[in-house]
Amino acid sequence: MANKYETLILFSPDLTTEDRQGIQDTLSGVVASYSGEVLAVDDWGMKELAYGVNKYHRGRYVRLEYAASGDVVAELERRIRIAEGILKFLTVKLDENIEVQQEA
Repeated sequence: MANKYETLILFSPDLTTEDRQGIQDTLSGVVASYSGEVLAVDDWGMKELAYGVNKYHRGRYVRLEYAASGDVVAELERRIRIAEGILKFLTVKLDENIEVQQEA
C-alpha cells in the first residue's frame, strides 16, 4: 500500500526549460526508485508572486502528484533543498492506502 502525495514546486524564473525539465526528471526518478508512481506533472506556468522570494517577483509553478511510501517524501524534499533554482516547495498527503501499479 502507498500514500498519494502532491508536491508544489516554485522554480526561479531564471531557469531554462532544459534545467527545469532535468530537475523534474530527477525528482520523478526518485519516486520511481522508491517503487512509487508519478501520477501527474502539471506545469502551471509563470505567475506573479504575492510577495518577493529571494528578490524574485515571478516564478514558475509545477505540481508533482505521485503515489509512494512515506520514505520517498523525505528523500524528495532533500533533493529539492539542494537543487539550484528552486525557491519554495510544499508537500501535502492527499490520500492513504492506495494501490500502486507495479511494472512487471
